[in-house]
Amino acid sequence: MPLNISYIPIGLACGILLHAAGFNTILTGLVSLLVFSGGAQFLIASMLVINSPLLSIVIMLFFLELRYALLGSSISKYLQGQSNLFTFLFAVSLNDETYAVNYLKLSTDKKFTPKDALQIEHYALIVWTVSTIIGSLIGSAIQINLTVVHFALTALFIYMIVMQIKSLLKVLITLLTIVLAIIFLMLMKSTLGLVVATLLSSFVGFMVESYIRAHYKHYRKNIFLHLFKNPAGTPEEEDEENFQENK
Repeated sequence: MPLNISYIPIGLACGILLHAAGFNTILTGLVSLLVFSGGAQFLIASMLVINSPLLSIVIMLFFLELRYALLGSSISKYLQGQSNLFTFLFAVSLNDETYAVNYLKLSTDKKFTPKDALQIEHYALIVWTVSTIIGSLIGSAIQINLTVVHFALTALFIYMIVMQIKSLLKVLITLLTIVLAIIFLMLMKSTLGLVVATLLSSFVGFMVESYIRAHYKHYRKNIFLHLFKNPAGTPEEEDEENFQENK
């Protein structure tokens, strides 16, 4: 219930912004049911306002939601023995918050079942959909400055970036992405430049992190690698133990 309550103000705002982007109340309800992701719906609203091509919107949504492949694979071990229909219903109603709640319960509470997890997802989906529909009705009654749509999405992604910055490597890759995004937006004259910039910077980040992982035993001795504070994701305690063993 605390999770569902937190959805209400965000859902209202999302419904208002979707209405400002041209969605009527029925379409707002449908997109909330079929694309159960606040970030994706904010992205749709923002890109429609600036008249982005449909292909650009689909590609951006694909990369934005690609993380669910990892989330789904990590929780799938707790869904063994369930029917294909159950797995399908669970997958299409999965989102970041319900994943966090369900993974914690499934991994720590033996009495908590996959059916309980599915019920949590459906409660959240219902509350979110109703909130966006109400937001759409509110949006039809008031005038919204479309500049707010751009700011809402920008603020959302800045928050997502800040929450993930835990090492120098991520800071550098973030800066690289910004530079590449500006370059490819100017060259391609399309928001597809954002996709190209994202793919290139992700590849660079992957290669750098792979190199650091391969040379992690020299992490403490190499001043350059040491600047990337715990780049390979090893806990500080384990890092200290490895350092003592190497000494």
